[in-house]
Amino acid sequence: MLDFFLYDDTEDTYTRYVSFVGEHGRYDLAIMQTTRFFGKSLVLNMQSNRFGIIGSDDLQEEGYIAHILDLDSEQGKEVETFLSDITSSEWGGME
Repeated sequence: MLDFFLYDDTEDTYTRYVSFVGEHGRYDLAIMQTTRFFGKSLVLNMQSNRFGIIGSDDLQEEGYIAHILDLDSEQGKEVETFLSDITSSEWGGME
């Protein structure tokens, strides 16, 4: 039995599930926004079970999305483009 928790919180989240097909593959993502990550979103690649806490600043880092979501470089660019598009319009529903 654990005697000490660093935290044990419950909160509502805004979650968006999206599947799309690009020139280099199919993508199944879950994008979760919460107050926990300082404006960033938890993005889960449901095909590889890889995830990252991603914000608009992370989209500027070349190769970061491909690395964190276990995609090749061309696939990473497609996901970056998608995330950039929703960042500028509706990154999440909690703001």
